[in-house]
Amino acid sequence: MRDTRESRLLLILLVAVAFALITVDIKGGESSPLNGARRAAAGALGPVERGAAGVVDPVAGYVRAVRDAGTHQERLDLITRENTELRQRLASSDAAAGRTKQLDDMLRTAGAGGYTVKAAQVIAIGAAQGFSWTITIDAGSDDGLTRDMTVINSQGLVGRITTVAPTTATVLLASDPGFTAGTRIESSEEIGFAAGQGTGPMKVQLLNGKAQVKPGDRLVTFGSHSGRPFVPGVPVGKVVEVQATPGQLTKTVLVEPFVQFTRLDLVGVVVVPPRTDPRDAVLPPAPTGAAAPAAPAQPSAAAPPTKPAGGN
Repeated sequence: MRDTRESRLLLILLVAVAFALITVDIKGGESSPLNGARRAAAGALGPVERGAAGVVDPVAGYVRAVRDAGTHQERLDLITRENTELRQRLASSDAAAGRTKQLDDMLRTAGAGGYTVKAAQVIAIGAAQGFSWTITIDAGSDDGLTRDMTVINSQGLVGRITTVAPTTATVLLASDPGFTAGTRIESSEEIGFAAGQGTGPMKVQLLNGKAQVKPGDRLVTFGSHSGRPFVPGVPVGKVVEVQATPGQLTKTVLVEPFVQFTRLDLVGVVVVPPRTDPRDAVLPPAPTGAAAPAAPAQPSAAAPPTKPAGGN
């Protein structure tokens, strides 16, 4: 339509008529004269509207889903991150608490023996020099460590240092088949030499073939000159089996180590040996209530034979 004076007058007239119809419809309420026309239009356009809605609604729903997807994913990502951080904090807290307890227990053990120790953490397990049972610790010559120092933890003897670098050191574990240490049985003073056997018990050769030893007896390190490579009094393990060695000059016993070599974390390197031999002071109190081994039965004197009744 061209913009002329007539078209403008027609537009004004149509607007005036529209306002008049709206006024009549509002005032008429339910009896509005336009209700019939409205119903007719609804009847005619209703199916078209429903069809259009059936097409548009899925699209609108998809659009809303796409619009909200970012928000939902962001919330899921946030919750996942929060849960992960919480688990990490709890794990870190548990690890710190466990390591603190290990350190306290180890220092208590070192104090009982009069050992001055340098605490270190195990950072690697494996053969650094061809040994099958070794660990690497995060302390070395910069920390005052040297070769042939005794390594302990809160449970007892871990091993000895074999190689030292500025910031690390290699420890030969007492479970290694090439490991040997002098030992002494608690109270009885019987001396022997313990050798590692991997995952099995340690084998101890007692120098006295007639030594009185039984399962449950506990052993500590005998000690070396100047405390190298072993300081005295470090708990080694307890006897689990006494092997029969008739006619031999030595006696063989199997000893279960106190230390769990597959679960090492925090250890202590003895940098200053004790002034005096702690003897058995580092061993924990002996378990109470254990039944004492039964003494062998003594043969009783034979009763004189009795005569059968009616005999002469």
